[in-house]
This record gives sequence, structure tokens and C-alpha cells, in this order.
Amino acid sequence: MFIVDAHLDLAMNAMEWNRDLRQSVNKIREREAGKTDLPDRGKGTVAFPELRQGNIGLVVATQIARFVAPDNPLSGWHSPEQAWAQTQAQLAWYRAMEEAGELVQIKDLSGLDNHLNLWQQATVTESKPIGYILSLEGADSIITPGHLERAYAQGLRAVGLAHYGPGRYANGTDATGGLGPQGKELLKEMERLNIILDATHLCDDSFWEALNHFNGPVWASHNNCRSIVNHNRQFSDEQIRELINRGAVIGSVMDAWMVVPNWERGKSTPEGLNCNLGKVLDHLDHICQLAGNTNHVGIGSDLDGAFGKEQSPYDLETISDLQKIPALLSKRGYSEADIQNIMHGNWLQFLRQTWGASS
Repeated sequence: MFIVDAHLDLAMNAMEWNRDLRQSVNKIREREAGKTDLPDRGKGTVAFPELRQGNIGLVVATQIARFVAPDNPLSGWHSPEQAWAQTQAQLAWYRAMEEAGELVQIKDLSGLDNHLNLWQQATVTESKPIGYILSLEGADSIITPGHLERAYAQGLRAVGLAHYGPGRYANGTDATGGLGPQGKELLKEMERLNIILDATHLCDDSFWEALNHFNGPVWASHNNCRSIVNHNRQFSDEQIRELINRGAVIGSVMDAWMVVPNWERGKSTPEGLNCNLGKVLDHLDHICQLAGNTNHVGIGSDLDGAFGKEQSPYDLETISDLQKIPALLSKRGYSEADIQNIMHGNWLQFLRQTWGASS
């Protein structure tokens, strides 16, 4: 089945983890064997061959570069200008992969339809470029709201206002507080350009304020349920219902600490806490029960988002194993139409509605 994955940090893995994603997962792991600079060295799950093997032909791929103030202990760049430059380096990698025939940027309805037609043709999957929609995870690198139009011209089509901690435009995971004037100004510019607001990572205060001030399209690329794993990174049922009311799609994320409760970083293992793909589907199913249908869920795996196999469902060796999900959904009683909604249909419908309105 054709799969859309709404959240992958491809450029981060290429530029900061120094992974050549044209190589297979196994070859990347072999090259990283013995390295200890990062916890996930030698344990990656994402590369272009495995995306094609899993028929994952369209992804939302990120730029990410956080600004940190002098009193912020998180890792990041010391000025918005440095953060902007980092996103431009990531964009240069995406462009290089386009020139190499590995990727193709999708930024409008005609491009989407052309790409889907290509992947539906009965030709060798290994020769097809993977489509990517450019998203910015955390808006800190937008030097001023006026820079957003420049980013839009580069193909940026979705923005998450914050990541972890306090941000320049909003507050994110483990932080508190609202948007402030600059955040509201950025939302107005996003609305003018028809850029999608990604509600993922917004703290509760910023979440509600953002949705109250933004009338454009909203999705949550990679988020799970607070009722199952009680942490502010997850959505409460009230937030999920609000997103459903806004016509959003919520992507199920595969990072183990957001999948099962009581995860201890560096100590817990997926096997030890029985973290498998079925547990991911518990979150997806919870959202479907709140909605009363399957129209608001999808896949937003976040695989290799600063974690690897050590913090992924134990029955997932590489990203190609997302193909196990349709059979698991079928066993739970989901119909074929519902499964297609979840694996690709909901994201595609959202994009057609958003970009159709744009054109």
C-alpha cells in the first residue's frame, strides 16, 4: 500500500548525523559501527532504499534549527541568523538530492497529482524519486516574519511555531506561555501565504492561543495521546477534539517514550516495555474513537528523529516495516477504505483541500 509519512528529519540526519541517505540502512549502520558520539549511532532506520522498499513515496521533510537564548540550557544556535543559515544548508542538501534524482519537491496541487501518477505506474519503484513537502519544525530560524515569504518561495509549506522549550514565536514542549505579538504576526503571514500550521510541540498555552488566532489549515504532523502517555508533549482529548473540529489530520509518532508510559531514557528498552506497532495503533485508535471515524489520523513516524532502533517499536527494523500496519489495522476490524485513509488518504485529502483553496 502507498504510504505518506508526515514527519521525517531527513536533512538533519544528512547534515548533522552525517548520513548519506542514498545508502541502505545496513550500510549506514556499518559505517557508524563503534561510534559513540550519539545514542543512536549504528541504529538508524531511515534511508531512501528503505523508503522505496516500503512504498513510502511521499513524506513531509523538515528543516530544523533552534535558537537558544543565553539562559536556555537546550542545544541550539546562538542567533536567529545562525539558525536561518543552518536551514539554508539543509535546503541545499534537499536541492542536491533533487538534482541527483532521489527527491522531488511537492509544493502545489499539480505537482502532487503528477507525483502520485508516477508512483501509481507499474514501473520499478527503485527508480522513482521520493516526493517531499518542506516543513519547518520550530520557527526560530525565521529571522523576521518578513522572511517567511522568502521561505515560501523556497517551497516551505508547513510551519510548527515551536519545538522544545521557549521559542521566539511560541513556547514548546516542557515550556509554558503564549505567543506574544511576534507569534501572532507570524500567524497572520502564514495565513496570507496559505502555509499549514503544524500544532505539534506547542505547549498548551501556545496551542490554544495559536488556534484562536489562526484561520488557515492546521495539522499535527507527529503527535500521540496524553490519555495513554501522560506528558505535555502529547495532546489531551480536549486538544484532539479541537483539531478534529478544525479538520486536522494527526500523525502517529513512533518514538517509544511517546508510545508507552514509564519510559526511562537510556534505561528502558522497547522489548522491556512491550513497545510495538500495536501500541502505536492504540493512540491512533483512541483518536478514531474520539472522532467517530478514521478521517483525522495518519502516519507521522518521526523515525530517526534523534533516536533509532533503540527507541523504536521492537517489530520495526527499518521504516519499510510501516507496511506491517495495514495488516494490524485489519486485525482490529478496520475496513480497507479506513486503512487507505490512515496510510495515505487523509493526508492527500487534506493537501487537496488546502492547495485547491490556494489555487
